[in-house]
Amino acid sequence: MAVAKDNVLTFKGSNYFRQRLVLSTLSGKPIRIKDIRSQDDEPGLREFEVNLIRLLDKITNGSRIEVSETGTLLYYQPGLLYGGTMEHECCKLRSIGYYLDVLIALGPFCKKALNLTLKGVTNNQNDPTVDSILNGAVPVLKRFLVVDDGLELKVTKRGMAPEGGGEVIFKCPIRKQLKAIQLTDQGKVKRIRGVVYAVRVSPAISNRLVEAAKGVFLQFIPDVYIYTDHHRGDKSGKSPGFGITLVAETTTGVFYTAEAMSKPAGSGETPSVPEDVGKEAAFLLLEEIFRGGCVDSTFQSYAALFMTMAPKDISKCLMGPLSPYTIQFLRHLKDFFGHSFKLESYKKSEEEEELNTGANKVLITCLGIGFTNLSKRVG
Repeated sequence: MAVAKDNVLTFKGSNYFRQRLVLSTLSGKPIRIKDIRSQDDEPGLREFEVNLIRLLDKITNGSRIEVSETGTLLYYQPGLLYGGTMEHECCKLRSIGYYLDVLIALGPFCKKALNLTLKGVTNNQNDPTVDSILNGAVPVLKRFLVVDDGLELKVTKRGMAPEGGGEVIFKCPIRKQLKAIQLTDQGKVKRIRGVVYAVRVSPAISNRLVEAAKGVFLQFIPDVYIYTDHHRGDKSGKSPGFGITLVAETTTGVFYTAEAMSKPAGSGETPSVPEDVGKEAAFLLLEEIFRGGCVDSTFQSYAALFMTMAPKDISKCLMGPLSPYTIQFLRHLKDFFGHSFKLESYKKSEEEEELNTGANKVLITCLGIGFTNLSKRVG
């Protein structure tokens, strides 16, 4: 729970660190986070969190950041969101997806269009991979941008955990205002696509992954296509590994994603079997389709953020069961913007009842705050 004192919001602990930094930057409200892992054997901020703060410092102008000697206290006073063209070496402990999570939320509100080259781990087991963000988060952002020219996310080099060596280019256009949306029809799944990547391992592994995943889906739907993305030489990063990202597209343009990958080299765990990884991803995607809604459950918080930032108009979005991360994000929106959502359980029509269309849904409704990108020059 946030405590406001002298216009500074105070939080405790390291949880939801990115949410707090993003909302502080957008709202312009300074924050103080105390007791960061104060009970741990290694107290204070981790290397990847410090790296994220450095990235925020790069894309803003005039931010003030103070960290205590032990690293257990952080004071962050956001500056102007500037953006621009730059490179950033991400910490190998987390994937590039950890950093993209923040950049997608802040990108449209910068003064200059973002053009970032991020280097590090493109795929690991803790964070959404770049492929998942491309297929799940970017379509959410596209719905709120009136025109999506200049929005691009491209993997130029693959880098598996633990050594990384990957490279990703992220470009995001700027907008004076987002648009309000009404997303209440999730549609029915019409096709399944996927990408399999295998780096520094035999190319035959890719085919085994494809066969295992397709075997699950072909029982339900004929339109399944999974292509292989085999990187060689210096484009394949520094660590061996393989994985699969799957995407289900519905008749109304909603995307659900799921992914699975091999255990990192040198982790000491038993090596992964390609067939098991393929099936795991397939079952995770079926679970995501069951949850349903108009936004993938991993990226619900983006929809909530952009609905809040939209013009002073009603926005509605149908979501599957809210994830704990999203629930906390809604609480933080209340702390930073004093902004509330109306949540109501969605009543299924008779046809949907008959078809048994998955988990119970939540319809979230809000009035946008009319956030205007003041740093974008008019004309």
